[in-house]
Amino acid sequence: MVDVFVSGQMFFDLVLTGLDHGPIPGTEVWTRGSGTGPGGIANFAVALSRLGLSTSLSAAFGDDQFGRFCWETLERDEGVDLSRSRRLADWPTPVTVSLAYDGDRALVTHGEPIPVTADELIGVPPASRAAIVHLEPEPTAWIPQAHAAGTLVFAEVGWDPSQQWSGTMLDQLKHCHAFLPNAEEAMAYTRTSTPRAAAAKIADLVPLAVVTCGRDGAIAIDGGSGEEAWAPALDVDAVDTTGAGDIFGASLVAGTLAGWPLTDRLHFANLCAGLSVQRIGGAPAAPDWPGIARWWHATHDAQLRNDYAFLDQVME
Repeated sequence: MVDVFVSGQMFFDLVLTGLDHGPIPGTEVWTRGSGTGPGGIANFAVALSRLGLSTSLSAAFGDDQFGRFCWETLERDEGVDLSRSRRLADWPTPVTVSLAYDGDRALVTHGEPIPVTADELIGVPPASRAAIVHLEPEPTAWIPQAHAAGTLVFAEVGWDPSQQWSGTMLDQLKHCHAFLPNAEEAMAYTRTSTPRAAAAKIADLVPLAVVTCGRDGAIAIDGGSGEEAWAPALDVDAVDTTGAGDIFGASLVAGTLAGWPLTDRLHFANLCAGLSVQRIGGAPAAPDWPGIARWWHATHDAQLRNDYAFLDQVME
């Protein structure tokens, strides 16, 4: 058994930071920082592994320079199990260029359709305490199998390029423990006008509804008990927001498996996301326990000392 099984699409990320503005046709823009690393679903895997959870990743890798770099980084440097991943010949690893400016980022991605399905990659899902899945329009067989085996399935989604936001995507949530969209995704899929209203609708579908709201923090509703929680985002100077939502989700899963109260889980997830945006990249910026401890010992703000008092017990 592993602590967390993760499935989705992996990318090679090239992150460019320190831009004063977006690129303008016909000009050249020099950046003040750059970084590379595995991205997409790999952000979750790295963040979980750095928090001490045994993690298995199922993803397709191209048998090219980018794919080999990502494979070696995940397996050798981050200790992620790749036994349910595969290197595919004659298929290029998807590439994302992230341009960070104005406190946010814009993504430019190239990729070709993956020639194997998630079910073909995974087979029978491994025994795991939790699983994280990036939902796709076509349902997969492994999610209900994992759910039936007692795995807590945490689902997330991405931007819908068609902007149709089909409600059929939410039908897959019947096998999920939690759904973790951002505010724009949540409101679009639930046809609501506020993050709170979207969270309430999602709470009718899953035991745990979580909506991330960027600088406005995060909202969570326990669909069973009706308990609601909100936690503010960490007030930091963001260098690069690439992968911050993924780091948030991985940290929330870690707190859930640890049995923490809902409010503490939200605070912890916001903390890890806030620490990550102060560095370049998604996976490369994921914090580990020594980094979290350094932040905690250097923090003297009274409100933060109150909000994060649970860290004293966590890091004993």
